[in-house]
Amino acid sequence: MIPKINFDDIRPFNDSEVDKYIQLLLNEPRFQHILEFIFREKERIEHAQVALSQIHTIKDLQHKFVYQLINELILKRSTDGLTSSGLENLDKGKSYLFISNHRDIILDSAILNYLIVLEGMNTTEIAIGNNLLIENWIEYAVKLNRAFVVRRNLPAREMLMASKKLSEYIRRNITKKNNSVWIAQREGRTKDGFDKTQIALLKMLNLSNINEFSEGFKELKIVPISISYEIEPCGISKVDELYKKNTEGFEKTQEDDLRSMGHGLVNPKGRVHFTFGRPITDQIDLFAKESTIGEQIEKLGDYIDQQIYCNFKLWPNNYIAEDLLNNSNTNSDHYTEDQYNKFCILLEDALTSISGEKETIRSMFLQMYVNPLLNQRKSLNETDND
Repeated sequence: MIPKINFDDIRPFNDSEVDKYIQLLLNEPRFQHILEFIFREKERIEHAQVALSQIHTIKDLQHKFVYQLINELILKRSTDGLTSSGLENLDKGKSYLFISNHRDIILDSAILNYLIVLEGMNTTEIAIGNNLLIENWIEYAVKLNRAFVVRRNLPAREMLMASKKLSEYIRRNITKKNNSVWIAQREGRTKDGFDKTQIALLKMLNLSNINEFSEGFKELKIVPISISYEIEPCGISKVDELYKKNTEGFEKTQEDDLRSMGHGLVNPKGRVHFTFGRPITDQIDLFAKESTIGEQIEKLGDYIDQQIYCNFKLWPNNYIAEDLLNNSNTNSDHYTEDQYNKFCILLEDALTSISGEKETIRSMFLQMYVNPLLNQRKSLNETDND
């Protein structure tokens, strides 16, 4: 018999808790400021408050309120359109472990769930680091939206126990409760455009595996997702952080994370595309032929990366950045003069906004857009040679 584990410290809220935590949110001044920022007009703010007070289930909250919020606040105001591909390859009645590249704290999972709802699937549960639960109202809001907590920065022994519990929670959701789960491929957003799955993540997932490598990872039904923003969310602040980290040993604060969450919602993102890969199942038998569990997990990580790279939607900005970095026009067939000029304005904004050595900052900003292009070329070449 499988021992019962208490997940209360990490799980999302359930329907019986909705009324309590929505009321707490409505009484929270900081949340009131968020509603004012989103809805702007007094009548619309009051309408949102009434609508929230009449919601009593997680599903109603997400489908009747959050869905419209994402459409109004994010998609209409700060993007030039959202597209997706690959969802037709998934079974709406099955649960999956979605692993994606990570570019924005809130948007990645929020837009993922928006797309899934459009497709008639239930929303996923979402992994969120406890470092982002800066204030109580943020914890209430995310747990009402099916987020579960990843505990970070613990002593070694506590970290192992927390990782085992997290692993068990994810596996039970998928295999026992038929709930899909989203988790980023790495801790923290990619700031240089070089997406890479952390092996520690896959090792964590394996902690709850009581079977052989193949069976344990097959039952998770991992689906890689490539998230591609035409304009990098918080691109200037990402380069600023990277530059300061390299030159001053800069370390982020909670206030930096809070600022990034807000900026990610409102900053222009251009066009946005999500590519859903196919569930990773049969390939796992090939990885299982490696002699050690470490090598098996390494192969799985490489394959997830390869899928994310190959399925990444490249935009004109990626090609423009490479030409600017190399002082060439090799990619000129992939963009127009107007697109080139608009990207140059983005670059100039970064150079004006970030204090420091301009040539280094210029190179870092351009490389953030070039790396997805380089990774895709390399992966496609490796795929052709297999």
